[in-house]
Formats: sequence, C-alpha cells, structure tokens
Amino acid sequence: MTHPRIAVLALLAVAAAWGSTFFLTKDLLTRMDVADYLALRFAIASIALIVINPPAISRLSRLDRGRGIALGVTYGIAQLVQTEGLRHTSASVSGFVTGMYVVFTPLLAAVILRHKIGRWAWVAVVLATVGLGVLSLNGFSMGTGELLTLASAGLYALHIIGLGAWSTPSNAFGLSALQMVVITVVCAIGALPGGFTLPSGSGDWLRVIYMALIAGALALIVQTWAQAHLTPTRAAIAMTMEPVFASGFAVLFGSESVTARMLFGGALVMSAMYLVELAPRRKIEAEVQHLAQ
Repeated sequence: MTHPRIAVLALLAVAAAWGSTFFLTKDLLTRMDVADYLALRFAIASIALIVINPPAISRLSRLDRGRGIALGVTYGIAQLVQTEGLRHTSASVSGFVTGMYVVFTPLLAAVILRHKIGRWAWVAVVLATVGLGVLSLNGFSMGTGELLTLASAGLYALHIIGLGAWSTPSNAFGLSALQMVVITVVCAIGALPGGFTLPSGSGDWLRVIYMALIAGALALIVQTWAQAHLTPTRAAIAMTMEPVFASGFAVLFGSESVTARMLFGGALVMSAMYLVELAPRRKIEAEVQHLAQ
C-alpha cells in the first residue's frame, strides 16, 4: 500500500477520534469552563509528546519553529472559538458546521494564491450555505453557536493549508509537539481572566485524558505525518468524515435523536464538501503545492 493511501486511512482514524469528542466535550462543558478544559487537555498532550521525544522541538529549524508557532496559534484560537460555540449548539450540528472547513480549504487556498475560483466552487458554496441554513438557522437569524463554529471552520482551513505546505515526514513529530505547546499557551491565556479549575470527578478526568492523548496528541501527530504525503484538498476530503462520526457518536452515545433537518441539512453540506473538493481538485492542488516551495 502506498504512502498516500496509508495517509488517507490515517486521516479517517483521526476524523473518527475528533468526531468522538463532540458529545464528550458537550457534556464536560456543563461542569468546566471552555478555556480551562482546553488548557488542561493540551497541557497533558504537550507533556506526553515532550516526554516521548524531548529533543524533537529543539531539532526543528528556526523557520520550522516559526511555522509551528503560527500553526499552533491558529489551531488554538480555532479550538477556543469552536468549543465556545459548542456550548450554544448541539454536538451533531457542531460537527457538521465544523466540517465546513472542507469547503473553506480550497477556497482560501485559491484566495491566498490569487487563483480564480471556478463555477463549481461557487455552486458548492451556495449548496453549503443552504445546507447550513437548513441545519442551523433559528428563524431568520443564525445562532451564536453556529456562527462561532463556522468561524472556527475557517481557522481550521487555514491550519490545514499551512500544515499541508510546511509539514514533512522528518519534522512531523517536532512540529506536532511545538504546536501542542503553543496551543496550550493560547488556551491558558484564555483561561486566565476567570481563574483555573480542574475536573471534579474521575469520569471527567478520564474524558480529558482521552481527548488529550488520543484525540489530541496522537491525532495531531498522525495528521501532521499524513499531510506530509497529501495535498490539503485531498486531506480535507478524508476529514469530511469527522461530522459524520460526530453525529453518529452523538446519536449513539450522546442521547441526541436523528431529525429530518439533521439528515437533509447534513446531506447538503456533505454534498458541497465533496463537490468543492472533487470538481476543481487538480487545478487547486497544483496551486497549493507552490506554498511548500
């Protein structure tokens, strides 16, 4: 099996891990502040990565360190915004709206590279907007949770583009560890104003540890390695399974029920994701490669 195929399978595993966190986080946030939870989660992940390979960060070049810091800041802010949004919407809706990064990734890559956006991309944007409306709109206004989650999707798209351009098999671990440290700092700054609180029980600690080590440290290492073998748009296709996993876990374990709006809106969003990725893939992937040079 070739490296790209292994990388796609690896990203599917990452998507499953991320998807499993939505309903767990939703429950945990009833007892913990957003920034406190994220700071603790990524602090545990950072410590784990540093213990496993202490010199990984120091081996990075100055350029890679700068890139790692930029990626970490972007991802950290995205996590804060997304998790705050999750406080105001359901886990299944949050999963689908977060998945809009798959639409934003090629669009932002095209804007950054001054590449003309094709008609299929615009069709996908309209389709995704309609799907998002069916899925998330409350009357004539979009809720706070959906807006925050949509903003985080844009930040995740920037992270995917940067990671695809800057990661290599040789710097994957160090870049992951540095990102984790920076994400921890960003989230800790967010936690400072209200003070810092720890989980109250063993069950909450287990949730945090799982999301720190499996859906945090391990997932980021795998994503960084996989994106060294894939272009951002191909990686984004694999990660479209995240909202599917999120909704599945939310229904199976999170006491959420399947609704017609969820199915129809989710289907439209997923259709837009695949349309924007598959239709213009060759042209956009060719352009995105220039970022790594």
